[in-house]
Amino acid sequence: MPSYEQLSALLDPAGTVLITVECQQGVVGPGAALPQLARAARESGALDNVARLVAAAHASRVQVVHAVAERRPDGRGANRNARLFRAAERLPVQQLTGTDATSLAPPIEVAEQDLVVRRLHGLSPIQGTDVDALLRNLGCRTLVVTGVSANVAIPNTVFDAVNRGYTAVVPSDAIAGVPADYTPAMIRHTLALVATVTTTDEVLACLRRPAVRPA
Repeated sequence: MPSYEQLSALLDPAGTVLITVECQQGVVGPGAALPQLARAARESGALDNVARLVAAAHASRVQVVHAVAERRPDGRGANRNARLFRAAERLPVQQLTGTDATSLAPPIEVAEQDLVVRRLHGLSPIQGTDVDALLRNLGCRTLVVTGVSANVAIPNTVFDAVNRGYTAVVPSDAIAGVPADYTPAMIRHTLALVATVTTTDEVLACLRRPAVRPA
């Protein structure tokens, strides 16, 4: 774990963006397509921690980006080149554009200044989307990564961020995957090698620090 001073330096509000990954009703809500993943996100406290981080980001003027995965009713533009995509086509809940399934799940609150980026393809909210260009235009240097799943989308997000020169910060209790014991293994053996791993409370302590006034 980084020291408070190290984490505070990384989380300078002027260069920090918080991204929530697939924290949408159809993924982590009560009627989600994958109930086991939704249950893990809620019972672990990860979804509540994402909401806490989003609220703190709003209060400290840290930009928030919500990455949403969706598909058209006709499936145009969607991948079919992996088992995951083909299985998703058969799920009882579809992440269809414009439906409740693609709205952000409570208790996360979306503010007017938040950016919502929607994708129709792929496994990552960064690759092949507007996110990288938006981050650069925002002056982002540190990307705080939250959401689901620790199995696929979260590691994709971290790798893509690091490959593009951003520093990734991962609050370990604000991500979730299945089975439950897979998430800490992914964090320890993979994400910790490329990202700064911390906790929600440690990030909150940095975001809530009093502003330093010039002498």
